[in-house]
Order: sequence, then structure tokens, then C-alpha cells
Amino acid sequence: MHQDDSAAAFEPAPPEERDQIERLFRRAFAAYVGRLGRVQSDDAYDWLEAAIERGDVFVARQAGALVGAVATSHREGDLYIDQVAVDPERQGAGIGSWLLDSTERVARSRRTKALCLHTAEMMDDLLRLYRRHGFEEVRRGLPDHGKDAHVRVFMRKAL
Repeated sequence: MHQDDSAAAFEPAPPEERDQIERLFRRAFAAYVGRLGRVQSDDAYDWLEAAIERGDVFVARQAGALVGAVATSHREGDLYIDQVAVDPERQGAGIGSWLLDSTERVARSRRTKALCLHTAEMMDDLLRLYRRHGFEEVRRGLPDHGKDAHVRVFMRKAL
């Protein structure tokens, strides 16, 4: 998927699609969470409705179909990319890169200082993707949530 793809759209998530977006996040993160030795809890996405209402969740469509989503939050002048999800059937088609580029455009339009994110240290493919998009490692450490003991790589891209 390319940024200039006329059949592609990146837009704030509509509240009426909350359940569809949760299903996408769950499908997209099933393998990741499994590699961490965890299962997704029933309440894992209780935050989603409020985030959509705040305008912190964006969806990607290709030819009208939901193909990806990004959940963000604002912290200390930075825009945090909390989750990036691509429909598992469409992974490897450049949608993840397009989502990162689109999120960066949103951040720049809001005059955000930086984009920040983190991922598990074992996710080499994601670390390569984020580095290709200009993210630099800030630190490594355990996640704040305490649900697993896998080291995370915290990354930042100055804008």
C-alpha cells in the first residue's frame, strides 16, 4: 500500500465501528501476545471506546475495507503509538509502513515534538520496521503493566 493509493484512506475511527476495530486488534495481536506467553483477556480493550471518542484511534481502509488501525495517546508533548494493527491477511503488503507514515503526518499537523512507541525485544521484524521509519532506541526495560517479563525496546522519532 502506498501513501498515494487513491483507494486508501486514513481517518479517525468512527465510534460505531468500535467492535470491528477491537476484532482487528485482537486478530493482529494474537501471534504477538502468544509469543509473549500470554493470552488476550476479555477486558484487554476496555480502553478502546474512550480512546475513539478522544480521537486517539485511526483506521486505515483500502477499497473501503478496514485493513489497519493505530491507537495513540498524548504524553508530555509527544504522540505515543500505543498499538499498530494490520489485518493478518494483509500483513507484508506495506500497510504497516503506510500506517506509520500516516500517523507521523497527523503528529506533524498537531506540532507534536516526537513519535514514541515500544515493542518486545524479541520482535526483530518490528524493530527493523521502526528503525527504517527513523525511530531510534531510547532505552530497554520491562513493561510497566507487569503482565510478562519480556524486555521492551522503547523508541522515539523526533519530528
